[in-house]
Formats: sequence, structure tokens, C-alpha cells
Amino acid sequence: MVELLIAGGGPSGLAVAERVSQAGFRVCIVDPTPLGVWPNNYGVWIDEFAAMGLDDCIECVWPQAKVYLDSTPEGEKELHRPYGRVDRPKLKRKLLERCIRNGVKFHKGLVDSVEHRDTFSCMRCQDGTQLEGRMVLDATGHARKLIEFDKKFDPGYQAAYGIIAEVDSHPFDLDSMLFMDWRDEHTADDPEMREANRRTPSFLYAMPFSADRVFLEETILVSRPAVPYQDLKKRLEKRLAHLGITVKGVEEEEYCLIPMGGVLPRLPQRVLGIGGTGGMVHPSTGYMVSRMLGAAPVLADAVVEALSRASDKAVDSRKPPGAQSAQEAEELSASVWHAIWPVERIRQREFFTFGMDVLLQLDLRQTREFFTSFFSLSDYHWQGFLSARLTFPQLIAFGLSLFVNASNAARANLLVKGLPGLAVMLARLAQTINYGPKKQTDVKVDKV
Repeated sequence: MVELLIAGGGPSGLAVAERVSQAGFRVCIVDPTPLGVWPNNYGVWIDEFAAMGLDDCIECVWPQAKVYLDSTPEGEKELHRPYGRVDRPKLKRKLLERCIRNGVKFHKGLVDSVEHRDTFSCMRCQDGTQLEGRMVLDATGHARKLIEFDKKFDPGYQAAYGIIAEVDSHPFDLDSMLFMDWRDEHTADDPEMREANRRTPSFLYAMPFSADRVFLEETILVSRPAVPYQDLKKRLEKRLAHLGITVKGVEEEEYCLIPMGGVLPRLPQRVLGIGGTGGMVHPSTGYMVSRMLGAAPVLADAVVEALSRASDKAVDSRKPPGAQSAQEAEELSASVWHAIWPVERIRQREFFTFGMDVLLQLDLRQTREFFTSFFSLSDYHWQGFLSARLTFPQLIAFGLSLFVNASNAARANLLVKGLPGLAVMLARLAQTINYGPKKQTDVKVDKV
């Protein structure tokens, strides 16, 4: 029996385990490859990682980022905000070492299911192992192995195909990473691809490491349904040929599919969630790693507080540590859920989801118009939006500024395509009026 069972050994799972174990509680992580390399490349704004004390886990830094909306001089935007590529092995090693030092246990396996008893939960693994814990955290990412939903999960999808490649040469400035390149001249001789890109546009995202080594990724910001990887691969190959980039060798190949938006998990429930499982992907951008690492201390501290409170009561009653009833176990989990999803965060997410609903409807021309307005905003607004730092009132001000800065055509598009989503957002916001921690007598306990 441990105090916290964690399904998933990704960045958020390890970060929570490290902090909870540091407080003296027993933690066990279940993961099929505890020492494996994390598959995805993580790009982050340097200020976000520095604020978390993780700037030593950055492999490469670019002083600025660049955006190409089209091929005109006005279509080139410089973003004066340092950007970096996360050193995945170093970040994992750092978190693993802290966990091991604190006594965190690891079980190599795949989680199959969880069954809740009155005062603890039993996690079953596919190898037949059964593990018991006072609380359970689902950190399995987009697999959402254990988390329950009340409504159908119908997200948008950010799809990307990328490679780390050795090339003869490339046209990118080594002092800038390419954040978005929406240019489409490479499709001129392929009417079918050109039309597909017009309807569902993709952009090039590139991180040049040296004169002959670069990360190249063709990305759909958001679509529903997801665009197949093969289509993205063809678009990337076509774009690279147009740019005169000859790939000599592929060091890594990345297939990325990120569910964005969709309904939140049922709040609250016995199983806790973080990262993709907990609905923490930015619904408008797909950003996740900084958000989930930033949420890990909040969740971990709430778990520590809940377990400490239960342990103190148990000691006073001369009983084993932890919840002493199903109702108390529900209350402990509810307190953690309300810590990571306070009403302000839920309202913020509804605004981001509204933004995603608008982006889903934009073709290439409209997408360019949108980002022309977006990147003409103050650094405070566009950076705050991308980093999910703006409060709900600040997001309203952001939306008004975006509308004011837009062209007449873009304003018309925002009105036509945004009004239905605005009505949905307002209806969902109305449901948050009575949201919050319930009184002890109001907690409903489901029989297991």
C-alpha cells in the first residue's frame, strides 16, 4: 500500500511523484518503459521554463522566433521572445534522480484498470499485478486510461509530422527558430494539394541546430477530424523541395497527434488527472509541456495537503493513515480537483475552446488574416494568450483588441464564424456560477 499510485511516467507524472515523495509520502509509478526516451520533441518559451527552474534542461536556445504569413514583406513577423528545445534526456534524468532519491518505487507495466474500495483504490496491470494506493493519478497523457467523462470526448486535433534531419544546407537563420510558415508557393504545381491546403492549411515549424542539422515539422494547427500523417509527410516533402533542402539522413521521425479542447473529465472523481488526461492541453494552440509542468506542483501540494489532513485525523483516532470512509476518500479527491481546476481556470479554458472553434472554421486566407491581427497585439496579450497566463477578464480585453486590430474582412469572418461558438461559451460559463468545493454534507458518494 502506498499513498499515491501514478499511471504514467511522463514529465507530469514524474514531477508530481517527486514533489509528493519529498513530503514523506510513499509513491509508486507504473509505466511500460520507466527508463525509455520520451518520444516527442518539446519546444518551449524560455521564460516559462526559467520560471520553473528548468532552464538548465534546455538543449538549444534561439533569441527570437519568426513567422511567415505569406511571401510579402508585411507577412514576415519577428517575435522577440527566446525559444528553446527541451533536452528530453536531461529533463527526465533530473526528475528521475529526484524521485529515486525520495524513495519513489517503479513498476514496469501497463495499467489496465482501477477499482475503488472505500478507503483505497486497487490498480490492475496487464501483467496481472495488483497495486494498492490511497489516491490514484492518471498521467497517461492522451490515452486517458483511467479518467471518466460524463459527455462524449470530441476534441479538435493538432496533427504533425516531423523529422530531425541532416541536410546539405537550409535557408534558416541560426539565430531564429521558425515558429510558423504559412507560405504555400510549394503547392503551385499540385492543384489537389493546393486545394487541400487552402481548406485545411498547414504550416512549417523549424528549429535549425546548425548549418546542416535541423528539425522540420509540418503541422495542422487544429482540425476535426485529424489530417492523416501521410498527407502531412507529402506536404513536408513538397515544401522542402521548394526550399531547396535536400535531406541526407533522418535522425528522428516524429508522428504527433494532440487532442485539443473537448469536454473536461467529470469533476470531481476518485481518479485524479494531469496533462492530457486532465484536460490541460491549450485548446487553441496545442501547448502542453509548460502547462502540465506548471500544474504539477499545484496538484502535488493539494495531494500532500489532503493526505496530511487524512493522516492527522487517522492518528488522532488511532487508525491507519488515509481516508477512513468512501465519503472521505471522495472529499480528498475533490479537494485536489478543485485546486487544479478552480473556476477561473475553467472559464479561461472555455475562452480558449471558443478560440479553437473559430480556428477550426478558417481556411488559409482567413487563417493568415487572423494571425496578422494576433501578432499585431501587444507582447503582453499575444504572449499571455499562448502561455495561458491571461485571466478571463484579460482574455475578454484580448478578444476585443484582436477584433479592433483585425481588417474589415477578418472582422466579418470573426463575427460570422464566432457567434455560434460564443453562444456555446456563454452557456458553459453559466454552468460555472455554482462551481466550487461542496460542503461535506453535499458530497455524493457512488457505490463501487
